[in-house]
Amino acid sequence: MALAGVQSRFNAHAMPSATSDNPAPARSAAVRWFGRLQLLQLLGKSERTMAWRVADPRSGQELVLVLPRVQPAGAAAMERWQQTIAQASRLNHPQLAAVVDTGVQDGWPFVAYDPRDCATVSQRLPTRGLPGAEAAAWVTQTLQGLAYAHEAGLSHYDLQPHLLFVSDSGQLRVAGLGVACEMVGGTDGAGTETGALRNQRDAAERDVLGCGLLLHTLLTGQPVLEEADFGRVIARMTPLGREMVRLPWTTGQPVPEPLRAIVNRATGRQERQRYRNARTLLRALEGWQHTEANAAGPLALLADKLRTAGVLPASPGGADRAARVALMERERTMELAEAVLEDLALSFELLRLVNSAQVRGAQVSGSGPVLTVRRAIAMLGLDGVRRAALALRPWPGPLAESGAGDLQRLIERCRRAARVALVLRPAGYDAEVVYLITLLQNLGRLVVNYHFADEAQQIRKLMQPAPSPREGEPEDPGMSEESAAFAVLGVDIEAIGAAVARHWSLDDSVLAMVRRQPLGTNPHTPSNDDEVLRLLASCGNEAVDALAQPAPRVVAALTRVVSRYGRLFNFGLRELQAALQAQATSALGVQENPAPPAATEPAPLQKAAR
Repeated sequence: MALAGVQSRFNAHAMPSATSDNPAPARSAAVRWFGRLQLLQLLGKSERTMAWRVADPRSGQELVLVLPRVQPAGAAAMERWQQTIAQASRLNHPQLAAVVDTGVQDGWPFVAYDPRDCATVSQRLPTRGLPGAEAAAWVTQTLQGLAYAHEAGLSHYDLQPHLLFVSDSGQLRVAGLGVACEMVGGTDGAGTETGALRNQRDAAERDVLGCGLLLHTLLTGQPVLEEADFGRVIARMTPLGREMVRLPWTTGQPVPEPLRAIVNRATGRQERQRYRNARTLLRALEGWQHTEANAAGPLALLADKLRTAGVLPASPGGADRAARVALMERERTMELAEAVLEDLALSFELLRLVNSAQVRGAQVSGSGPVLTVRRAIAMLGLDGVRRAALALRPWPGPLAESGAGDLQRLIERCRRAARVALVLRPAGYDAEVVYLITLLQNLGRLVVNYHFADEAQQIRKLMQPAPSPREGEPEDPGMSEESAAFAVLGVDIEAIGAAVARHWSLDDSVLAMVRRQPLGTNPHTPSNDDEVLRLLASCGNEAVDALAQPAPRVVAALTRVVSRYGRLFNFGLRELQAALQAQATSALGVQENPAPPAATEPAPLQKAAR
């Protein structure tokens, strides 16, 4: 029977069964045929493709047949389709289903695959959805196959659950690569070079969006927007439609927050925030999987990088600084500490060394953590400081020029936050401890910008607001830093910083201090010195973050900082603005218990203060 006749009976989803062990049945009205192949069962269909389980009487083998829903229009289109499928057939990847046959029957092109006792995702998906780890594993394998195909210049064009084969052991393979190419106005290689590249980019982005819909479907166990065809869902989503696709808060299986952020970014309403290529979404999922499966947690992402490139590179001019340190044989410890504090990497390295179990056990048994460079110098001696300085990677380490610039700006921002905390600190609190705790609250940001420069740039972009696509509506807000980090890295930036601090053997009291006050909660009156230090450092960091807001929002952001911390540390908006304007002359830059400088803020800030 020609396929045209079969298509007229699409409402009959289950065809009469025939096992491959039986001899070929006689052709009758009860048995449907496509050429020599017996059609056993319709596995699934979309507007672009359909998949059938078929039996080949000659070989006694069952196959899966994938066909386009519309015949290529003319000989040239058929030739392009065959060239695309020939190219796809040559790809060899564990997550791409191997093509066993291709051809044309009664004007209908087809591709045949060996399912190898696999079932489709549609058949294996329970109505309650899959656990997060299993859903992520299936989508990760899908992305691995698609990324390989995209890098070879091919796209899928119609990613659907019925075109994904899954074995009993959870191994997944993608079928149907390129089958729908002629239904989107041309193939990857058609037309001009510019047009071909644009087609390839658009088709690849559609594949990635399909993976986001796949992950959503696997986690919920239900069709997205009550529509089984991903293509129709995409047509209803922005910018083509008006529908918004977000993971519901109530699902059959619990969904961890990082995974929720990943799937919501993949299908987000703002097109600019979605994943643009398969590797980006793949890195986010693999980052989450790696941290979930590894006892070291977020540190597992960094272990190799820390060994080869250190926590941070020596600041610019670090070689000259190390040479100067080497000559300070008779200088006082305080002067040497100020020289060390000019270099964040050296300061952090000394804290790591003196807080290691071996050093603390030998020299400060029973003592608390070491949180000043002065004490670290006294414990390690000048030779220890010298060795630490010379062991640092020269600036900028493995970073490219753009990444080095971003890291340098972040370091200056962290230093400014530390100086603000110094100006606002209550009497009696050690300047160096305040300074270092404020810097350590930025450890995760610093490490991510150094070791994951491209991902850090993505996070910053996701946090930026964007103009509304429709006139008269409010602008689209950016993501929070936590959600953006989940969506890019699969793990929170603060968790990375805490993991590194724990790796340095800093105890629980320090780990609590280097955790910022959450923005969604109001700080309570501190009950001990550790809480004072944590809140003071949080205040300095939030104040500098407020300055990074778009100009019309700066005053409101600073006012929120005052409302959160002003009562605790006895300052108002004018004093906070003055502290932000203060410029330190050294790493510590202030005398004990300084008075805040006179306000020299711009006119809008002066007006708000009055």
